[in-house]
Amino acid sequence: MKRNPLRLCSLLISVLAITGCARQSEPSNHASVTLYTSVDDQLARSIVEVFTQETGIEVQILGDTEATKTTGLVSRLEAEMDRPLADVWWSSEPMGTIILGERGVLEPGAMRGMVGNDWPEALRGKDWSWIGTGLRARVIAYASDRVEAPPTTLAELADPKYKGKIGMARPQFGTTRIHMAILLDRWGQDAFDEWLEALKANRIRLYDGNASVVKAIAMGEIDVGLTDTDDVWAGQANGWRVDLVYEGIDANKPWASQGPIWIPNTVAIIKGGPSPDSASKLAAFLVSARVEALLEASPSGNRSVHALLSMDKDKSQVILDRLPDYVGAAGKVREAIDACSRVLISP
Repeated sequence: MKRNPLRLCSLLISVLAITGCARQSEPSNHASVTLYTSVDDQLARSIVEVFTQETGIEVQILGDTEATKTTGLVSRLEAEMDRPLADVWWSSEPMGTIILGERGVLEPGAMRGMVGNDWPEALRGKDWSWIGTGLRARVIAYASDRVEAPPTTLAELADPKYKGKIGMARPQFGTTRIHMAILLDRWGQDAFDEWLEALKANRIRLYDGNASVVKAIAMGEIDVGLTDTDDVWAGQANGWRVDLVYEGIDANKPWASQGPIWIPNTVAIIKGGPSPDSASKLAAFLVSARVEALLEASPSGNRSVHALLSMDKDKSQVILDRLPDYVGAAGKVREAIDACSRVLISP
């Protein structure tokens, strides 16, 4: 499954041009808003530029390092809770956002009305303090020149034929952390531990990030690995012989598969932020169908929730009915990391 990066870039430029000219409003007297985001810097800036062109509102962007950007920014927002410096939080994943909501950092009800009432419950806070959009999937990547029949379920990664040839990113950070928490929440502790033990017995290799997993496949260190869709497409853009499969449906116990695990972007308004009016405008823009179209057209290739909701119900529900319980999984993050450290990392 390959994506044409030149076509994607051309499409992104076209959408930017169209949306940039679609609605021009009067400048708002040099108003500004501060955005904390873990979304890829180049992508975030290209999208925010459209917002500024339309509204005249300048956006000050604060990101963080690639390895710890989400957890680092979450910690910063918590530390600034009594005197917020940020107005809007735009995350590339849901777990940190859920934690911020539970700890009172986000404004309850602030996102209500920015999307339709039919928005999936899994993709919004119960108090409408956050909204999830732009889905990317956790996938099984493989060497397209060496693996003829790649595994399609997580249980297959325990097959001895992949011994010493499987990998994933270290589970302390990023989407691997989310993935492990969702599996623990679904399977329970005993089954989750057994799966980790099976991976350890199969000599799974741990890498510093999802992109490193894809590179390791391309360089021949491993044959298959867990990663994200956008990392595989980036590898393909580099000319690497890598491809992906979405996880299939497998009801077998104890490691049942319910299809691919989708990871949404999340948007929220910071409680007590310095520019509430501008924050509402930016947050509404970031969860709009137009921005989802930009994300889908970009190299990240996120699936649009707006588009799914407008599709034939039977088609859209294939994804929407199987969205994870992100809130439930958020409560399992620490346990999942502890289990991975105990089984996969400890001698």
